[in-house]
Formats: sequence, structure tokens, C-alpha cells
Amino acid sequence: MNRAYNFSAGPSMMPLSALNQAAQEMNNFNGSGMSVMEMSHRSKVYIDIFDETVALLRDLMAIPDDYEVLLLQGGATGQFAAIPMNLSVNGTADYIDSGNFAAGAAKEAAKYINVNVVASSKADNYRYIPEVDPAKLNPNADYLYITTNNTIYGTRFDKLPETNVPLVADMSSNILSEVYDVNKFGVIYAGAQKNIGPAGVVVVIVKKSLLGNAMKITPKVLNWQLMAEASSMVNTPTTYSIYMAGLCMKWLKEQGGVAAIEKVNIEKANMLYNFLDESRLFRPVADKQFRSRMNVTFNTGDADKDAAFVKAAANAGLLNLKGHRLTGGMRASIYNAMPVEGVKALVDFMKQFEAEDARNV
Repeated sequence: MNRAYNFSAGPSMMPLSALNQAAQEMNNFNGSGMSVMEMSHRSKVYIDIFDETVALLRDLMAIPDDYEVLLLQGGATGQFAAIPMNLSVNGTADYIDSGNFAAGAAKEAAKYINVNVVASSKADNYRYIPEVDPAKLNPNADYLYITTNNTIYGTRFDKLPETNVPLVADMSSNILSEVYDVNKFGVIYAGAQKNIGPAGVVVVIVKKSLLGNAMKITPKVLNWQLMAEASSMVNTPTTYSIYMAGLCMKWLKEQGGVAAIEKVNIEKANMLYNFLDESRLFRPVADKQFRSRMNVTFNTGDADKDAAFVKAAANAGLLNLKGHRLTGGMRASIYNAMPVEGVKALVDFMKQFEAEDARNV
């Protein structure tokens, strides 16, 4: 098979140039005589890789100097506990339940602090981002928690909530895909395996003034203050994943950065949604105002027909279009590395499948 178009929600498609460079450097990185996989994380050659990756992320997101950038382990799920453990002063936080991962984060946080779910769209199968009644927000909350893009249900925050407390955002599935003003957040974190690089590392961007409040029970590897003091190396970091993340960020910078890729992402999403809105067979799931640019959810209304489509698409080199087990149907994840040509190929195949279905009716 030629290189396929991989629509997986994560781990996801990565830039070919990054993969090719990694292949070229696999046995001998930059004349070091060894693979990055074999390097000591304390060696100068690896520290240079690490520092460059952090610098690239700072540049791409315009991260101010009063924020720490941490490259940690445990994925986004590990940070579900780290957030309340590091930010709890008053022992309470507000959460917006807009999807499965937001609900999971609230459930985990409730083990350590009082969690106030101020809005939820669960009753409507998370088709939209719920509106928050300002009266429900706790002015003494340690933070307000959101998930900016919902991978499973295909929704995104079209605007950030107004708050006077630190805003904490799980950006795992849309970080680096659109421009955000980091100053509006107390904490941004993201698992790498969608837009940053391969699985294995989680990025935590935290305002320095929020550090130093970790609970006594906080494990060392989840303590942001300790990790900041040790340059993310309280323990051995995910060395190769960080190296690969750096290669992917170099590619993104070559594309013109986040502002440039955001335009491409809007083009890709519009192309697919425009077809879905006009389709006789396929229908989009998420409410129009809150549609994700990264994860497009859709179905035919017939589970057997959905399965037939996924199978036929895979045979055509359009992989991993099956929807999440919680939702069924289909999901096309069109992260940064998915080219416009890949979305065109998907739309063309959907048109063909629809035409064949009409002939069989």
C-alpha cells in the first residue's frame, strides 16, 4: 500500500518530512554515533534537542516569559489529577462538562477537591458546548476547567467562557491548530498524539504565579513546581517522543506557523462539512455552531451501512474512520498533518459511496 490517509483520532498522522528526518537520523543523530533513543537525557546533545523543542513551542504559541513549559509523562489523563493537586488553595473548582474527557477530568478531580459542574450537555449526547450561567460560577473557585475541543463528539468551544479565576484548558485535540492568546489561561495542557507528535509526552503550560501550591500528597512526577525546578527532569523524560515533537513543530513553523495552519484547517473542515450538509446519505452529528475543525463526526443513520462505509474506505486507503465506541458512526480526524488532498479524497469517496447507495435503493 502507498502511504494512506490516516483519519485516526490519535495517535494520528504526522508530517512526512518529520518521519523521513527521523528515519535518516535513527542510527546516528547529528554525528553523535547513536540514536536519540539511546541518549542520556542529561547529555549535552539531548539537552539541546529538549531546549530546542521547548523554544519551538514557545515561539509557535507566543508563550510569555511568565509561563513555564513542562514536557511530562502520564498523558492528559495523568493531568486530571495533577491539576487539582497543584492548583488547590480553597479546595474547590468549577468544571464545564462538554464531553467524555471533561467528565472524566471532573470525576478524577473530585477525589481531591470539591467539584462544581457548572454546565453540561451530557443529556443531549454532547452535541454542543453548554452555555454557562454566570450565577453558577464560584468566585472563590481555584480555577474553571474546560476542554477546548471534544475528540469523541466532534465539538469545540467557539468562544472562551468569561471568568475571573484561572482558566484551565485541556487542548489535547486542537493545540497548535488555531491561534489562542495564552495570557487568557492559567494552565494549558495537551497530550501530544494528535497535533504535537507521537504518544508519550504531555505538554503543560502553566503561569508561574500558580506554582508552589501542590498538595502534600502530590507525587513528585505530578508536582509542577518540582518539575519546573528540574526542567521537566525529575525522572527520565520521554526522550524520543520529545525529539519527534520537535521535528513536527519544525514542520509547522515551515508551513507558516499556527496562524497559517489555522487557515488550512478551516478550509479542510469547511470542505467536509459543506459536503455533509448537502449529502442525501451522510449527516453530521454536532450542532453547527460548535462543530470541531479537528474531529468531524457523522453517520448514515444505519449501523450496517456505517460499517460497510468504513470497510470500503479502508480498502481505498482512507483509514480509521470508525467512530468512537461510545458514539458509533464515523469520525474523520483532520489534524494539522492531514493534507487538503486527504480531505478531498475522502469527500470524493463519500460521493462515490453515496451514488452507489442510491443505485441500490
